[in-house]
Amino acid sequence: MNDETEAMIWSSLPVPAILIDPDENIGDMNPAAEGFFNNSAKWLTGQPIWDRLAVDAPLEASLARAREHGTPLFVNDVDVGTGSRPPLVCNLQIAPLQGRDGWMIMLISPRELAGRMTQSHSVKSAAKSAIGMAEMLAHEIKNPLAGIAGAAQLVSMNLPKEDLELTDLIVAETRRIVKLLEQVEQFGNLSAPDRVPVNIHDVLDRARRSAALGFGAHMKIMEDYDPSLPMAVGDPDQLLQVVLNLVKNASEAADPKTGGVIRLHTFYDHSFRTRRADGSGQSLPLQIEIIDDGPGLPDDIRGDIFDPFVSGKENGTGLGLALVSKIINDHDGWISVDSVPGRTVFRLSLPRYRGETKEKA
Repeated sequence: MNDETEAMIWSSLPVPAILIDPDENIGDMNPAAEGFFNNSAKWLTGQPIWDRLAVDAPLEASLARAREHGTPLFVNDVDVGTGSRPPLVCNLQIAPLQGRDGWMIMLISPRELAGRMTQSHSVKSAAKSAIGMAEMLAHEIKNPLAGIAGAAQLVSMNLPKEDLELTDLIVAETRRIVKLLEQVEQFGNLSAPDRVPVNIHDVLDRARRSAALGFGAHMKIMEDYDPSLPMAVGDPDQLLQVVLNLVKNASEAADPKTGGVIRLHTFYDHSFRTRRADGSGQSLPLQIEIIDDGPGLPDDIRGDIFDPFVSGKENGTGLGLALVSKIINDHDGWISVDSVPGRTVFRLSLPRYRGETKEKA
């Protein structure tokens, strides 16, 4: 095998690969690793590997033993971070580099996308089934509800004041149910996105201004933007609906008296890709994070938060985040959440604009 072929194989590896010299310094890395570190191999080469890579496991001693005995090392399901991106759950494979004494090669296989892909397919399937049934019920229930509310109002005209509380309750509850049914119908009838070039920072600014003047007036909303971020492709109104929903949720989770902090963070990750079952891939380099310092998601619903009718709010409908997930999926994007008390991060990953648009169906 000649040098040119070896270079082609090295560049074609689909996972981040790093060469580690005998002194625990970075000797080289492939393009996938450059994307993972969000930095160039030229700049990182020669730097101590454990200064640039944070692994939630004691690896130094195990790596030293693997180097000494010439054996491979496998570490599964560990958090791996680089300082420039949130940690990802990864599998690590480390093995001696043949022909170079003391050198090791490390392969990093992020597991997050696989989990998110499975979650996305589950959400889409659950949403389709649940909303199909709910739309049918909404159509059948709305007319009788209008009759019940009308009858209660007529009855109230002949009742003494002390008995009006019951009819007022009937009218209020029927209106609440009608509003819920209208939300269900909105979810099911959402049109396909009008794919045009979108400056995602304009969308975030519109959401920030709207929140600051209304539901988020008690919150401090901070901007942490990458000014070099290219245009996204999508429907600006639907993406605004997504961001507004996430910012509103963060605002409602905070203490209404003391408030809290919401950070709108954008960055570019050119290594972020999904792969479909047919082998085709999709690049989703534009990353948008809505970060808050609230109490976090309840443990019992954290894994199902994007499913329809799952809600952590009192009297919540459970349609807001399901709608958010549907919109992002319709944009061929991904959404994930990482939540612990004091820090909740909703992350949106979107494709960049490359000169092609798709009109509404």
